[in-house]
Amino acid sequence: MNIHEYQAKQVLKGFGVPVLRGGVAFTPDEAVKVANALGGPTWVIKAQIHAGGRGKGGGVKLVKSIGDVGAEAERMLGMNLVTPQTGPDGKIVHRVYIEQGSDIQRELYLSCLVDRATSRIAFIASTEGGMDIEEVAAKTPEKILTLTVDPAAGVQQHHGRRIAFEFGLVGDEIKQCIDLVKRLYRAFEQTDASLIEINPLVVTKTGDLLCLDAKLNFDDNALYRHGEIAGLRDASEEDPTELEASKRDLNYVKLDGTIGCMVNGAGLAMATMDIIKLYGGEPANFLDVGGGADKEKVT
Repeated sequence: MNIHEYQAKQVLKGFGVPVLRGGVAFTPDEAVKVANALGGPTWVIKAQIHAGGRGKGGGVKLVKSIGDVGAEAERMLGMNLVTPQTGPDGKIVHRVYIEQGSDIQRELYLSCLVDRATSRIAFIASTEGGMDIEEVAAKTPEKILTLTVDPAAGVQQHHGRRIAFEFGLVGDEIKQCIDLVKRLYRAFEQTDASLIEINPLVVTKTGDLLCLDAKLNFDDNALYRHGEIAGLRDASEEDPTELEASKRDLNYVKLDGTIGCMVNGAGLAMATMDIIKLYGGEPANFLDVGGGADKEKVT
């Protein structure tokens, strides 16, 4: 399950992760009220959709007056925002996040995820913050550091220090990085997350580390023990068919092909799609009804 940036920051703030003050708004008037409460002199207006690359589509704007806050919020709310991750259809913006401006000195990248190859939680760090990490991996893989964490020992000081050295941090910045890594690991474990991505993690001109953007994904299979997180779900951001399938405990993913697939078992479903593509076809969906599916479940 995905959540919005402003929700992700609230979750991380609960674990002591450093984020800027901000507030969500559903109307231009609400945006102005939030900006007034935050105080100036600068604000960042961010469209809230479940997709990255918002800045490239005009979904992130820095403004320097209250009047511009209202104008930008009015422009964004209701717009169809197209980014590299939304596809050509884009997504409608129903809410915006207003955040304090900051004096950025450097932009970094830091994420925490499950490394399937080692079955461990891993940190991914790069000095190329603010960019698509897949693009960095393709063009300059030497600029990416991957650290796995032994689940028996948990995250240690040396993990934070190694990442800090990779970033080229000095003095108190190193201490902040060590603390941040520990807090992100704790948040990842205690919320049953599948991804925490901070892009960018910034170093300000005063030497503070701040999470300027945050993306959190959670394991759907663990939501039953996180009611407060399950309550953050925004159904309007999800594919209606996939949402309906999840309510019936079906694993469904919409694809762009023309051949429908209904299979009992994820492995068989993937093998079926491979065979379809091998013979020149394109699957229209991935649908795993589960190995124990009965008549009632599939009808």
